[in-house]
Amino acid sequence: MNIALNPEATNDQSCETYRKTTRQSEAVTFSAAHVADTSVAQSVEAYERSKNALEAAVDIMARSYDALGQGAAALNHKIIEIAQQNVSSGFDLAKGLATATTLAEVLELRAAYWRKQFSALAAQAEEVRALSTKMAAEITDPIKTHMTRSLSELREEK
Repeated sequence: MNIALNPEATNDQSCETYRKTTRQSEAVTFSAAHVADTSVAQSVEAYERSKNALEAAVDIMARSYDALGQGAAALNHKIIEIAQQNVSSGFDLAKGLATATTLAEVLELRAAYWRKQFSALAAQAEEVRALSTKMAAEITDPIKTHMTRSLSELREEK
């Protein structure tokens, strides 16, 4: 089998093939570098968003826990105040009973005490309920505000 070779044509074809391969390699290298740069930029952006979201969540939780602590302290003070009022009222009844001279007077003092006490207990329960409701609102307000703002930002991004 005889193949006629033209050295100049073969050399030109080899050079052209080399040039094409080099251009394709450079294009692939450039494309890979571009993809890598884009991926790194997107990763940094995602990291920053995640970091900011985590910092915001930590701040919100800190504010909620701070409100919880303040609310619990206020509720404890109210409970102590109510207990002191009830003890004082009980002592007032005891003093009145100690000075009572007739059974009718004792019965009247006890009836008046219980009427006053039931009214006071209803008012005290309302105070505790109102304070608890206020405390719950103060604890959840930072979370609600953050969620509302986050949802608004998501809607704006779309």
